[in-house]
Amino acid sequence: MSTNNDKLVIFDTTLRDGEQSPGASMTKEEKIHIARMLERMRVDVIEAGFAIASQGDFEAVQAVAETVKDSTVCSLARAVGPDIIRAAEALKKAEAPRIHTFIATSPIHMKYKLQMEPDKVFQQAVDAVSHARQYTDDVEFSLEDGSRSEPEFMYRIIEAVINAGASTINIPDTVGYGEPEEYGAMFRRVIENVPNSDKAIFSTHCHNDLGLAVANSLAAVMNGVRQVECTINGLGERAGNASLEEIVMAVRTRQDLYPVDTRIDTTHIVPTSRLVSSITGFPVQPNKAIVGANAFAHESGIHQDGVLKHRETYEIMRAEDVGWGNNRLVLGKHSGRAAVKARYEELGYTFEDAGEFQVVFQRFKDLADKKHEIFDEDLQSIVAGAEEPVEHYRLATLHVQSRSGQRPQAQLQLLIDGSEVSAESEGSGPVDAIFKAIESVASSQADLKLYSVNAVTQGTEAQGSVTVRLERDGRLVNGVGADTDILVASAQAYLDALNLLAGGSKNKAQGV
Repeated sequence: MSTNNDKLVIFDTTLRDGEQSPGASMTKEEKIHIARMLERMRVDVIEAGFAIASQGDFEAVQAVAETVKDSTVCSLARAVGPDIIRAAEALKKAEAPRIHTFIATSPIHMKYKLQMEPDKVFQQAVDAVSHARQYTDDVEFSLEDGSRSEPEFMYRIIEAVINAGASTINIPDTVGYGEPEEYGAMFRRVIENVPNSDKAIFSTHCHNDLGLAVANSLAAVMNGVRQVECTINGLGERAGNASLEEIVMAVRTRQDLYPVDTRIDTTHIVPTSRLVSSITGFPVQPNKAIVGANAFAHESGIHQDGVLKHRETYEIMRAEDVGWGNNRLVLGKHSGRAAVKARYEELGYTFEDAGEFQVVFQRFKDLADKKHEIFDEDLQSIVAGAEEPVEHYRLATLHVQSRSGQRPQAQLQLLIDGSEVSAESEGSGPVDAIFKAIESVASSQADLKLYSVNAVTQGTEAQGSVTVRLERDGRLVNGVGADTDILVASAQAYLDALNLLAGGSKNKAQGV
């Protein structure tokens, strides 16, 4: 879309801040899948992770940096030398690397979290930017908890880090405290009061604790911000972040109002949303703007009549423009390897070798024997089910008895480290019986925090996608299973969560 408006840079942090959602940890391969879709969507900057947080995070940033060619790849780093060096190492092979360094600048954070005087924070920020510039010309600096920072201190530190080489300045609403009018006005004052503000792009990064992340981001745009940091589906810790899809479509739909536009290919929004949902196990609510199942549904007779007569009466954008209806290539049991593999490639998946694809293709054939049509959502669920982090637990057979007036019983055959083990139990329901049977042999000592069931596609043949969230020793993991038999999917999801727990912990550092 060609306009005379300024370019709005879309900075996607699904792989970093989105992953900080409890239970939303992603494997390196899953991050690569999402990164490919973000690149295909033409996202400007992909924040791939926090390189120093763990060896897994470092390898994921490194892999994304090596894979992505058409988007800038970014790693977060605290304003300390080891973080910056680690980020630079992870980004070494990136076509366009960015180091994103930050330090808290609000009085409450400096006093109680950092336990540092403002002058010390100021110097550390300048030193960090100067250090990062030794590795790349593209350095972003964030004032953590910026929306609660004192204006004069912000002006001083922003001027100094721009002089030190920061080309992007991010003032995040870290705790979701901001309100659109005051948050937008804050940026206007900063730009007016910082002498060298014209030498940098200003950025917003809003959390959704009060449900205002998108509104705050758009208010900032109206006051001079030209980069928005956001996530697919609004994924993020606590109440989440500003939703990429809502920011992009608000700007695109209201070109009469916003003085900016993005380069985003919006037809990839819905497929990417579904990919992120299937990988993280976080379902999208039906009435979610843009990507929810009901986002373009019309139930009211008055609305239906209006849309039939003239679409614009009740639809302000076209469903196909954001990817609804574009993924209708239907595969079935007669589809061959080439067609299935080609569709996976269109969805952003690649396979390391023939053996890896054979596992996925066999699962595809098994599903095709159970249901007539296989849709993109099914393909994504197949991959999610095929990528187990370890092979500690595997379901061999499942038999459940459930009759009115009787307690359900579950009998399972499990493979535990390759050895077959029998398990059985009663429960208050069939799923409860399955989980108790598994625990009778697993003895995981994990607490069940969430059991969620969603239909992958429509109709009675649809796969059921089950998410199981377990907690042990303060660590949350999401297990995912999908099958046309919801009881099988439930067992798979529980075992998937146990496999994640068995795979070891993953340390996460906190960011802006």
